[in-house]
Amino acid sequence: MGRNSNLNLIKELMKDGRKPYWKIAEKLDVTTESAVRKRVKKLIRDGTIRKFTIDVNPMKLGFQVQALIGIDVDGENYGSIIKRLKALDEILSLSISTGDHAIFMECWFKNSEELADFEKKLLRIDGITRICPTIINEKIK
Repeated sequence: MGRNSNLNLIKELMKDGRKPYWKIAEKLDVTTESAVRKRVKKLIRDGTIRKFTIDVNPMKLGFQVQALIGIDVDGENYGSIIKRLKALDEILSLSISTGDHAIFMECWFKNSEELADFEKKLLRIDGITRICPTIINEKIK
Protein backbone atom coordinates (compact mmCIF):
# COMPACT_ATOMS: atom_id res chain seq x y z
CA MET A 1 0.00 0.00 0.00
CA GLY A 2 1.56 3.28 -1.14
CA ARG A 3 0.84 6.96 -0.59
CA ASN A 4 -2.40 6.99 -2.64
CA SER A 5 -3.49 3.81 -0.91
CA ASN A 6 -2.86 5.49 2.45
CA LEU A 7 -5.09 8.39 1.44
CA ASN A 8 -7.83 6.03 0.27
CA LEU A 9 -7.57 4.04 3.50
CA ILE A 10 -7.77 7.24 5.57
CA LYS A 11 -10.82 8.41 3.58
CA GLU A 12 -12.56 5.11 4.33
CA LEU A 13 -11.76 5.43 8.04
CA MET A 14 -12.98 9.04 8.05
CA LYS A 15 -16.32 7.90 6.62
CA ASP A 16 -16.68 5.22 9.29
CA GLY A 17 -13.90 4.56 11.80
CA ARG A 18 -15.71 1.42 12.97
CA LYS A 19 -15.78 -0.21 9.54
CA PRO A 20 -14.22 -3.70 9.75
CA TYR A 21 -10.80 -3.98 8.18
CA TRP A 22 -11.96 -6.82 5.94
CA LYS A 23 -14.60 -4.52 4.39
CA ILE A 24 -11.98 -1.81 3.84
CA ALA A 25 -9.65 -4.38 2.25
CA GLU A 26 -12.48 -5.44 -0.06
CA LYS A 27 -13.34 -1.85 -1.00
CA LEU A 28 -9.69 -0.91 -1.66
CA ASP A 29 -8.99 -4.18 -3.48
CA VAL A 30 -6.34 -5.22 -0.96
CA THR A 31 -5.73 -8.94 -0.71
CA THR A 32 -5.88 -9.34 3.09
CA GLU A 33 -7.43 -7.77 6.14
CA SER A 34 -4.05 -8.02 7.89
CA ALA A 35 -2.49 -5.70 5.28
CA VAL A 36 -5.05 -3.03 6.21
CA ARG A 37 -4.53 -3.63 9.94
CA LYS A 38 -0.74 -3.32 9.58
CA ARG A 39 -1.09 -0.13 7.53
CA VAL A 40 -3.43 1.43 10.12
CA LYS A 41 -0.98 0.56 12.92
CA LYS A 42 1.87 2.14 10.92
CA LEU A 43 -0.18 5.30 10.28
CA ILE A 44 -0.94 5.54 14.00
CA ARG A 45 2.68 4.92 14.94
CA ASP A 46 4.05 7.58 12.56
CA GLY A 47 1.47 10.15 13.69
CA THR A 48 -0.50 10.32 10.44
CA ILE A 49 -3.59 9.10 12.30
CA ARG A 50 -3.72 10.99 15.59
CA LYS A 51 -6.98 9.60 16.95
CA PHE A 52 -10.26 7.96 16.05
CA THR A 53 -13.32 10.05 16.78
CA ILE A 54 -17.07 10.28 16.21
CA ASP A 55 -19.41 12.55 14.28
CA VAL A 56 -22.11 13.90 16.59
CA ASN A 57 -25.44 15.57 15.89
CA PRO A 58 -25.27 18.45 18.42
CA MET A 59 -29.01 19.12 18.19
CA LYS A 60 -29.74 15.65 19.60
CA LEU A 61 -27.74 16.75 22.66
CA GLY A 62 -29.70 19.98 23.02
CA PHE A 63 -27.24 22.32 21.32
CA GLN A 64 -29.37 24.48 19.03
CA VAL A 65 -26.53 26.81 18.02
CA GLN A 66 -23.36 25.56 16.39
CA ALA A 67 -20.90 28.32 15.62
CA LEU A 68 -17.57 28.86 13.95
CA ILE A 69 -15.99 31.87 15.59
CA GLY A 70 -13.14 33.84 14.09
CA ILE A 71 -11.21 36.12 16.39
CA ASP A 72 -8.64 38.81 15.80
CA VAL A 73 -5.92 39.42 18.35
CA ASP A 74 -3.07 41.80 18.93
CA GLY A 75 0.33 40.21 18.40
CA GLU A 76 1.71 41.01 21.86
CA ASN A 77 -0.72 38.76 23.72
CA TYR A 78 -0.98 35.97 21.14
CA GLY A 79 0.59 33.21 23.25
CA SER A 80 -1.36 34.03 26.39
CA ILE A 81 -4.61 34.27 24.40
CA ILE A 82 -4.07 30.79 22.93
CA LYS A 83 -3.34 29.43 26.41
CA ARG A 84 -6.54 30.97 27.81
CA LEU A 85 -8.66 29.74 24.90
CA LYS A 86 -7.34 26.17 25.23
CA ALA A 87 -8.69 26.13 28.79
CA LEU A 88 -12.27 27.09 27.84
CA ASP A 89 -14.72 24.17 27.90
CA GLU A 90 -17.03 25.82 25.37
CA ILE A 91 -14.44 25.43 22.61
CA LEU A 92 -14.60 22.07 20.81
CA SER A 93 -11.81 22.79 18.34
CA LEU A 94 -9.30 25.61 18.16
CA SER A 95 -7.19 26.44 15.08
CA ILE A 96 -4.61 29.03 14.15
CA SER A 97 -5.32 30.36 10.69
CA THR A 98 -4.35 32.80 7.99
CA GLY A 99 -6.77 35.04 6.16
CA ASP A 100 -9.53 37.08 7.75
CA HIS A 101 -8.95 35.92 11.34
CA ALA A 102 -5.92 34.75 13.32
CA ILE A 103 -7.83 32.10 15.27
CA PHE A 104 -10.91 29.99 14.54
CA MET A 105 -12.90 27.90 16.97
CA GLU A 106 -15.92 25.65 16.84
CA CYS A 107 -18.41 25.89 19.68
CA TRP A 108 -21.86 24.52 20.49
CA PHE A 109 -24.44 26.38 22.58
CA LYS A 110 -27.89 25.55 23.94
CA ASN A 111 -29.24 28.83 22.55
CA SER A 112 -28.24 32.24 21.18
CA GLU A 113 -28.08 33.71 24.70
CA GLU A 114 -25.29 31.26 25.60
CA LEU A 115 -23.43 32.34 22.45
CA ALA A 116 -23.84 36.02 23.40
CA ASP A 117 -22.56 35.30 26.92
CA PHE A 118 -19.56 33.47 25.47
CA GLU A 119 -18.77 36.41 23.19
CA LYS A 120 -18.74 38.70 26.25
CA LYS A 121 -16.44 36.23 28.00
CA LEU A 122 -14.05 36.31 25.04
CA LEU A 123 -14.01 40.11 24.98
CA ARG A 124 -12.78 40.08 28.58
CA ILE A 125 -9.59 38.31 27.46
CA ASP A 126 -6.85 40.90 27.09
CA GLY A 127 -5.68 41.15 23.49
CA ILE A 128 -8.79 39.90 21.69
CA THR A 129 -9.73 42.78 19.41
CA ARG A 130 -12.64 41.37 17.38
CA ILE A 131 -15.04 38.42 17.46
CA CYS A 132 -16.81 37.21 14.32
CA PRO A 133 -19.26 34.34 14.93
CA THR A 134 -20.84 32.43 12.07
CA ILE A 135 -23.81 30.20 12.80
CA ILE A 136 -23.82 26.82 11.03
CA ASN A 137 -27.25 26.14 9.57
CA GLU A 138 -26.53 22.68 8.22
CA LYS A 139 -23.46 20.47 8.03
CA ILE A 140 -23.30 19.12 4.49
CA LYS A 141 -20.16 16.96 4.53
